[in-house]
Amino acid sequence: MVQRRTDAIKRPRRPVSTRKQATRICAGVLAASLTGCSTVSTGLSTLGSDLFGRTSHLVEGYVGTVVADEPQAALVGQDVLAHGGNAADAAAATAMALAVTLPSRASLGGGGACIASRTGEAPRSFVFLPTAGSATATRAPDARPASVPMTPRGIYMMQLRYGSVEFSDVLRPAIDLARRGMTVSRAFERDLVPVHGALFADEETREIFSRGDGNPLQNGDSLTQPQLAAILERLGHIGVGDLYNGALAQLYANAATASGGALGPADLRAALPLESEALRVSRGADDLYFVAPPADGGFAAAAMIRNGGSAQGAAAAWRSAHAGTSPEDALVSAAQAALDSGSRGAGTLPSLPASTSFVAVDRMGNAVACALTDGNLFGTGRIAKGTGIILGASAAATPQPLLGAAIVQSGKRLVGALASSGQNDAADALGAAADALVTGTSIPHTGQGRVNAAICSGRNANECVGEVDERGAGLATGRGTR
Repeated sequence: MVQRRTDAIKRPRRPVSTRKQATRICAGVLAASLTGCSTVSTGLSTLGSDLFGRTSHLVEGYVGTVVADEPQAALVGQDVLAHGGNAADAAAATAMALAVTLPSRASLGGGGACIASRTGEAPRSFVFLPTAGSATATRAPDARPASVPMTPRGIYMMQLRYGSVEFSDVLRPAIDLARRGMTVSRAFERDLVPVHGALFADEETREIFSRGDGNPLQNGDSLTQPQLAAILERLGHIGVGDLYNGALAQLYANAATASGGALGPADLRAALPLESEALRVSRGADDLYFVAPPADGGFAAAAMIRNGGSAQGAAAAWRSAHAGTSPEDALVSAAQAALDSGSRGAGTLPSLPASTSFVAVDRMGNAVACALTDGNLFGTGRIAKGTGIILGASAAATPQPLLGAAIVQSGKRLVGALASSGQNDAADALGAAADALVTGTSIPHTGQGRVNAAICSGRNANECVGEVDERGAGLATGRGTR
């Protein structure tokens, strides 16, 4: 049954519908979204009956919307909403599912940033960037420096603050997908096929992501990841802290180092996510909140809204002025001051790493928007031996991606939630989408930038419409999605 924390906000009982009907709906949507699939994998077909246990009830009517770059992960989040979870629960479940269905961009070995809000409250920012290991960590001869796995710790913190169920509950869909099998989506195929030649130089990576003939998995293939499932189960049973302060920390550090990742247990203990106020820009009656530094994609998009110019230029100027010079908590106030001053930055950035994004809103007006990254497409290109986890690339070896997410409010009403990806164009895409949201125009889809959006400013203010960039291979769930 659902294990709800005692500090969770109690919600009124709602009428229930049959679990079987919800399962059929999810399976039908999934089959339509995964072009080339003739069947839905066993893991997904049973989510409707397994997620919170057989005594749980499904919520009737509008439950919210989840929009993500990978369809199965979006459906996982929607299933959490249908079982009575809130936006933070759905976002956490989506993030953990992405570690299984889109590990090329959202491995447990990577990191990211989120912005979260409750109805009528100002949003908060959560930043958990891929963190470099210490200089004293022992390196293998063929070292590819890896990042500390920050996604579990960061998502756990966000869900702890804003969620309504135990974290072990939101892990269950990801465990099912990893153990029982997922269907390779177009989104994952698009990442895997172009780089499989170099990627398959790593034996464990080749074993997991190749067909029996050595060719890369294709859209519609089934993929099971039992080692990853075992790690996720351990996080659910023992707790996320085991990966940072327990026996799993030593195991992961040893596995990473054996794979050339150069991590020590002390690196995992020391790396902490940062919670802070979100950056704020006002436009008429609307307040636009952005994820705060050290994830600077939010600052760049906010600068574009507030001061004009290019978001990438603002990010370049910010990095030039603040790289490695300020404590993380001081960066937030410095960024807000820079926005308020009206100064416009300029410059260019090197080619930036891949990322992915998603948003979740619920029927009560709570919202979460996140961007995740492995620090590079497929991180270091290697698996931490015996764990099934793709090692994130160290920030010391690759530039930081532009991770951006935003929540827009008008008074106490939610107007929308946005998150972006798309390398160097990610922040400009987020800024343009935020501007479209407050002006009531269509979100532009140009350049490399990709935006996932939940738009809540339509005829029925209590219901949000999900919108996904049609150039990608993602999915927007819920009513009236675009």
